[in-house]
Amino acid sequence: MIFLETKQLTKRFGGLVAVNNVDFAIEQGKINAIIGPNGAGKSTFFNLISGFHPPTSGQVIFKGQDITKLPSNKIAELGVARTFQTTNLFEQSTVLDNVIVGHRLRTKSTLVDAILRTPRLKREEAQCREKAMEVLEFVDLQHIAHKPVAGLTQEEKKRTAFALALATDPEIVFLDEPAAGVNPDETEGLAELMKKMVNKGITVCLIEHKMQMIMRIADKIMVLNYGEKIAEGKPEEIQNNETVIKAYLGGSASA
Repeated sequence: MIFLETKQLTKRFGGLVAVNNVDFAIEQGKINAIIGPNGAGKSTFFNLISGFHPPTSGQVIFKGQDITKLPSNKIAELGVARTFQTTNLFEQSTVLDNVIVGHRLRTKSTLVDAILRTPRLKREEAQCREKAMEVLEFVDLQHIAHKPVAGLTQEEKKRTAFALALATDPEIVFLDEPAAGVNPDETEGLAELMKKMVNKGITVCLIEHKMQMIMRIADKIMVLNYGEKIAEGKPEEIQNNETVIKAYLGGSASA
């Protein structure tokens, strides 16, 4: 089933066309991947879907609803979460406190509640804490919940970013280079975590340069080059696609 799709999605920055008429359908309950050389428009494509940039033209449809013009916070409330290429965390705060922020999206407390320390605020604070611990356990970080983020390894920061996205109760998660900067064993662990997310009913879409991992775990791959879609299909179709090999893989999928 098609869960989220883009129709002729385009983004121009002045004279530069970063994303050019891209049609892409993300399938529910699967691992969907976007690959392409540096500067191909992958992160911009994510920014358009998640509401961080308005598109110049085209549409983003999520579960039958046009979300093209919605701001990022409204898109997140609908169940669309994302992580960033550079992990944006509060370095001086604990892992737990970072993840608690994610579930605040689902709370109703106002500034008045915060000032008066109302029962609703206290109840929702407890819910956020409970949700944060639940997702930390899911990503296997419960043992460092009270450790400051500044002292974490790169791989632990990646898992914390996953947990933060999961704390928003998403239906689909966009992961921007989740395995960048981690070693092969850690890459394997993050790949397993993505499969675990799908098994829990969360649809995954990721940008990644680690081709061996992508070819092993993705159900479907789209290839961008200079902002345009040049191929789409299953891993084996992409590996054997002459246009892709020429544009990106340099004759091999082991890069």
